[in-house]
Amino acid sequence: MASKAALKRLNKEYLAMQSNPTPFITAKPLDTNILEWHYVLRGPPETPYEGGEYHGRIRFPSDYPYKPPSLQMITPSGRFQTNTNICMSMSNFHPDTWNPAWSVSTILNGMLSFMVEEEATTGSIRASTADRKALARKSHKINLANKMFRELFPELCTQVPTPITQSASSTVAAPALQKGTEDGNVGRNTLQNRGAGRNNVPSGAAVVATANNHHQATGMWLTTLPRKWLILFVVVAYFFASKIISRLLTA
Repeated sequence: MASKAALKRLNKEYLAMQSNPTPFITAKPLDTNILEWHYVLRGPPETPYEGGEYHGRIRFPSDYPYKPPSLQMITPSGRFQTNTNICMSMSNFHPDTWNPAWSVSTILNGMLSFMVEEEATTGSIRASTADRKALARKSHKINLANKMFRELFPELCTQVPTPITQSASSTVAAPALQKGTEDGNVGRNTLQNRGAGRNNVPSGAAVVATANNHHQATGMWLTTLPRKWLILFVVVAYFFASKIISRLLTA
């Protein structure tokens, strides 16, 4: 059972997290036990966990905040063993370093920061970047199969999580989407214009017919050209012949 100090402190922290949400973090206590909280971490951008949705559990001691809590991750992540206490400076593994001023938000921020590092500790595992990205893509579906997740976070069950980079930078994403649409329209118009151009290109038969007509015209010119010179030669010869005959007769 929670002490008065723990009850007061955890209620205060829950109200604070509701009024001032922490980026990438959602957390709430069980209705039946304020000493057990469940959290959801969203994978930060530019990490193998981007777009991932990681459900976990925090168990507080009855004399919190004077002693640290234990932390577990339920959703497979490729970073921590599931349902296993994780060794952190802010967990029950290190009561000597615990600071009572640390809050639930502080603990989960530390958890998220520790997640994206590679430091080995009790409760951590090794996995490839590809495996962690694959688990991030599957995380939402895995969480939906968990009854506790569905009961505690119904607001997360009705939507498919999107990468943080899109939701956190919507003012950047909108122009990018618009540009993509414009580029798509330009591409389509270009294809249409090219299609129209292809419709204006004569068919193979027309090309052959045009070439034949050209060759026929050229042949006719080559054929008719000597005739013109021949006629001209005949006219000139007739003219000179007439002159010569006329002079002979007058002589």
